[in-house]
Amino acid sequence: MFPDQIIYEDNHVIVINKRASDIVQGDKTGDRTLPDEIKDYLKEKYNKPGNVFCGVVHRLDRPTSGAVVFARTSKGLERLNEQFREKETNKVYWAIVESLPENPEGKLVHYLKKNENQNKSYVSKSSVVGAKESKLHYKLIASSDRYHLLEIQLETGRHHQIRAQLASIGCYIKGDVKYGAKRPNEDGSICLHARKLAFNHPTTKELLQFVAPCPKDAIWQFFEKIIG
Repeated sequence: MFPDQIIYEDNHVIVINKRASDIVQGDKTGDRTLPDEIKDYLKEKYNKPGNVFCGVVHRLDRPTSGAVVFARTSKGLERLNEQFREKETNKVYWAIVESLPENPEGKLVHYLKKNENQNKSYVSKSSVVGAKESKLHYKLIASSDRYHLLEIQLETGRHHQIRAQLASIGCYIKGDVKYGAKRPNEDGSICLHARKLAFNHPTTKELLQFVAPCPKDAIWQFFEKIIG
């Protein structure tokens, strides 16, 4: 992690603009996680002896980029966890897709079931054991000659929800070959970005709102420039 990824920092929280290569929680690769990097950064910056606390509040898939918050205290973690659990936060995503949706904006409601072996979610019938109702709102906000930018707000937070639901209507996220994209992105990312994040500060209760700059490749920069 580099300091230029830090969007906001105080004694209780730190907000990071996650790169597609970063992982929020450890996985089978054994690669270092963002909390590991944050702990090293805090330890060095503040010359802290002993262990440094960094609590995971929410997660983004590894190939996804954008705003993610971590707690610097156990009390902050508890209070932020409650906000995310009670859906008192606001998360807005941008997704670059290969095809136009049938309608320029709308609400998607599906039942999703996770396949643990494949680490993938599938649209299924409500009667299937383990299927969870999944809801999101999308809006077309820009187009290039080949791709289209959707803004997405989640009502629920399911495994691979945006990826699976957009794929179910034929709007495959650029680079997301797991869910039907034509080809991978060179850097292994998918074009899904947690653009905005809002929550109440765990101690002051002040509303904090953040915008994560888009990745620096050409397609993202094109859309960020025309949207502003």
